[in-house]
Order: sequence, then structure tokens, then C-alpha cells
Amino acid sequence: MRSLLFIPADSEKKLAKGFASGADCLILDLEDSVAPEAKQKAREQARAFLADAVPVSPRPRLYVRVNGLKSGLTEADLCAVMPASPDGVLLPKCHNGAAIQHLGAMLVVKEAQHDLADGATRIIAIVTETAASIFSMGTYAGASRRLEGLTWGAEDLAACLGAETNRDAGGGYSFPYLLARSLTLFAAASAGALAIDAVHGKFRDLAGLRLECEVAKRDGFAGKMAIHPAQIEIINKIFTPSNESIAKARAIVAAFEAEPKAGVICLNGEMLDLPNLTKARRLLAGYRET
Repeated sequence: MRSLLFIPADSEKKLAKGFASGADCLILDLEDSVAPEAKQKAREQARAFLADAVPVSPRPRLYVRVNGLKSGLTEADLCAVMPASPDGVLLPKCHNGAAIQHLGAMLVVKEAQHDLADGATRIIAIVTETAASIFSMGTYAGASRRLEGLTWGAEDLAACLGAETNRDAGGGYSFPYLLARSLTLFAAASAGALAIDAVHGKFRDLAGLRLECEVAKRDGFAGKMAIHPAQIEIINKIFTPSNESIAKARAIVAAFEAEPKAGVICLNGEMLDLPNLTKARRLLAGYRET
């Protein structure tokens, strides 16, 4: 998944626009973008939207951001949307791997109640929204076979820390948030999950978005979250491998397959070892998914 677009689930207009946005994944939001008095309306609209959209082919992946496990609202969120069989759930304010297991146990029950395949509902977690969560980044490896991705966020973390801003004078993230971002990347790699970069909140700043995407792709992130359809084209373009990189990855895989016992090969004057093979295979696997 290259692009994941948040859509307030209480807005029929935004849901319709999101479906036509070209995003790889739509995240129907029941949490931060929905006021407390609108939660039930959002649940009902999310369920109706999923019921209509899930049978469509082709279509984007369809996730629901539920309210956090400590909110007391997660059960009601799942009761509302699981009958419509979303592809996955985005868990906010996730503190550790045990929270993934907790949500997974809830999903087991809902899947059984609605005759869905066991394990069909995947999980992406936002893992940096509290200070405590930073100390548990190594707990996601092996937490659940449902875990598809880890992502991070800077706004809730800044509020938790009492920070005046999470950006430096040049507009980039300041050190505490770069640390959270880096730990998310490491945690995702350790867990065998997708690393997904945070939203770029200034949706009219497409130059800033492009730069963040380029840096994220360089560092190893597989995609980026978005808050506006106007951001999707840039995100998809940057996180789609170039023809040149695809051709090189195929050549590396073919070269190692031709010499299955080799730990190092020479290709076009470049010495390549097994980490290069791993990287090539990962790129091609991601390319096939797009």
C-alpha cells in the first residue's frame, strides 16, 4: 500500500470523493475527525459505505480507524462495522504488542459472529502517540499474524509531551519526532510489517509533501498516510518503483537464481551480496501488489 487516505466516516460526501481518489487504501475514521456526538452516525455511515464498497472490484483496501482501546468505544465501533467485512482495522494510541493481541482477540469473536474467515481482518497500528509507547517498540515482532503495518503520528505525541511544536525552524520534524519516526521504521522491519509514514498535515503544501515522501521512500517506508485526495497522486508516484529500479531488481534476482550457492555476485561491475537480493525481492513483491 502506497497511499492511505483518512476520511471522516460521518461525511457521505468525503467518503464518495475518497473512493474516487486513487488511494490504495481508504481509512474510514471513527476517531479523531469525528466529534463525540457524531460517533454513532459515523458508525452507521461507515457500515453502509462498506456494505456497498466491499463487493466492488477493483477497489481500494478498506480499513476502519476505531477509537483506542482505552476509550471504551472500541467494542461499539467493531459491532457496527464488522458485519460489513472491512479489510482491516487501524488501531490508534497503540502502546505495545499486547494491544495488538487484545484487538486481535476482539476480531476473532466478531469474525466468528459474522461468518468471516478467521484472521481475515488485518491490523495497522499507530505506535507513537504517547510517550509510554516509545519504550515498547520492540514488542510488535510476533505479536499477531494479523499485523500488516505500523505507522506513526506526531500531533498526539506533541500534545502528550507538552511541546509548543513538533517542527523545527526549517519546517522539518524536530529530534523527538524524528526519533519516533525512526523507531517505527525499525519496529516494522523487526515485525515483518509495512512501515507507513505519517500524514503531511499541510495538504496545500505539495512541495513539502513531495520532499517528505522522497525522504520516507529513501529510508525504507513503503507508503504514506494522507488527509486530502489532492495528496494521493504525489504519494502514489513517489512510492511506485521506477522502471529502472524494477529492471535492476529483476536482474539481481535472476543473477542469484543462476548461481544459487553464491553469497556474492558481480553484476554490471557492481559486487552484490545477499542483503541486495533481499532488497530486490522486497521491491518486486511490493511492485506486484500495486
